[in-house]
Amino acid sequence: MRIVSLLPSTTEILFALGAGDDVVGVTFECDYPPEARSRRIVSTSTLPEGIGPAEIDRLVAQRMAAGEDLYHLDEGALAGLDADLVVTQDLCAVCAVDVTEVRDALAHLRCTADVLTIDPQDLGEVLESVRRIGAAAGARARADELVRELAGRLDVVRSKVADLPPVPVLVLEWTDPPFAPGHWVPDMVTAAGGRPVLGTSGARSYRITPDDVAGCQADVVVCAPCGYGLDESARLAAELVAAGGLPGGPVWAVDANASFARPGPRLVDGVEALAAILHPGAVGEPDPALARRIA
Repeated sequence: MRIVSLLPSTTEILFALGAGDDVVGVTFECDYPPEARSRRIVSTSTLPEGIGPAEIDRLVAQRMAAGEDLYHLDEGALAGLDADLVVTQDLCAVCAVDVTEVRDALAHLRCTADVLTIDPQDLGEVLESVRRIGAAAGARARADELVRELAGRLDVVRSKVADLPPVPVLVLEWTDPPFAPGHWVPDMVTAAGGRPVLGTSGARSYRITPDDVAGCQADVVVCAPCGYGLDESARLAAELVAAGGLPGGPVWAVDANASFARPGPRLVDGVEALAAILHPGAVGEPDPALARRIA
């Protein structure tokens, strides 16, 4: 089978299922596992490089309002791959190529590849998406095994924090302007022994005001800006601390790319890191590769 993955999360899932050798095309963001970087890149961003969160937000809002694409699907690169399966999403126009554009491109190329659309809304659906991808990629048994492993790790975390008071937590999915978390992130907070003070499981993330941040009564703030690794998250979190206006309590930065923003197996790493941030006495200190205290 020849598979094109148009999401970093589905690329990660496919490799975790042992189907990495079948993956022939990926996006410019597919950087995990490292072997994914050797596949042909068929999708790139139309946003300029090197711009900050405020400018990214402005350009995204502007282009979406104008009906312009945020990603470019390289039909030339796709044409030579002779794909049997294309995995994409219809969840968020900011995250990847729109599924309609994918179908139009395949029709134009007269390619008969199956298109699998993955749209997990919460943590449970993320695990179910592993099974769906496994079934489509001919790795159903390994998918069931992987889901059992991930669910087992989540159960271990939940058991360790079950008798502890939930810690009020503000997770920021974006910093300038601030965004409250949505989709699976509130579930991650709850599983880790926290209580999300803003954001709803299964709903979209949404813009909030500085007053919302200052008055949210969170005991812990976690900076997890979508698309950023730990060093960049730490820099943005430090800027927030310097600017003031955060609720009292510790401020942490996490590797959003690795374990928060991408709905794949490493979300469980994020839950484990959150539990360690909130309940180190019960869980142990967080992995320094995934989380860093800023203030």
